Amino acid sequence: MAALTYSDAMSEALQRLRGVGFEHGTSFVNHAPMAAEALAAMGYADEVPGWVESNLRVRTYHDVPEARWTIDPTDRHDWQAALGDFSRVADWTGMFERELADDAWTEVLARWWPRLLPGMSGVLTHGVIRTAHAVRAVVGAGNENRLQLDELAQGLGYWASRFSGHAGKATAGEDSPPADPHTLGDEPARAARALDDLVAEYSGIYATVAQRHPIPLIHAVTGPAAVRLVIEHLPESQRWPSYLVARDVSRAMLGWFGAPGDGAGGTEFLAPPVDEVFAAAAAIGDEHAIKLAEVAVRHHTIAPDPRYAAAAHTANRGIVQFYR
Repeated sequence: MAALTYSDAMSEALQRLRGVGFEHGTSFVNHAPMAAEALAAMGYADEVPGWVESNLRVRTYHDVPEARWTIDPTDRHDWQAALGDFSRVADWTGMFERELADDAWTEVLARWWPRLLPGMSGVLTHGVIRTAHAVRAVVGAGNENRLQLDELAQGLGYWASRFSGHAGKATAGEDSPPADPHTLGDEPARAARALDDLVAEYSGIYATVAQRHPIPLIHAVTGPAAVRLVIEHLPESQRWPSYLVARDVSRAMLGWFGAPGDGAGGTEFLAPPVDEVFAAAAAIGDEHAIKLAEVAVRHHTIAPDPRYAAAAHTANRGIVQFYR
């Protein structure tokens, strides 16, 4: 049998996951589309169908709430009233499906990104993470991207329905990026560079701070990494504000989970090579391990740093020990 391509694996996974609920248990998030995309992006496309089937066997997802009322994207009062209302997730996804059918996906993203960005912290940033994986899937699919566009509608709709403004308000007076000699004359690159530094910083923190549960603080890494994945597709004016919100959300998580912000100081980071760490995560099969390890490989490729592999290696060990 011929090996699956990235696009084939994603189309098959998204078709299999159509109609599967957004959450299970007590508001635990459905990671299946995100982890499947991470596996496919890492060259594990042949593993995706089996991983999806295994996930569906061990998770009992809630039914999606029925659609209630149409959301009018041109009426600010109407759509703002529906933000953060999970009972209207079907209304949100339906609205985004119509928007994506009428306009280019980049236009829809540019229109809604600044509206949803202040609510990035909702359900530990899973709205923006699912959106980011969907964006990469849309780009990778080329013209045959109907399933991928539907997944983008799902990501944006989930983000809107779990919108939370508890964190993510950029500090006043930081509308413009500071001067950076490495990117002088290249304003758009400054936000990307700042996000890269943020992901590296929180990878180091995650790798060195003892946690009672290995999963929650992972999102202080995967949240800004998701913003980094999308930022090149955003208008330049939206990029630096996106970094500021991602930074503030990750900072807030340190307080939420009792983690000191300087836990990585003076640490020598030791871990297997980053590709081996991802292979271990794929073998474990845990969706959080897979997504964090994919971030580690992606960012190590951008700028090699031992903190990435250390964070993913720490997560792999912690998750295996916690669920043993």
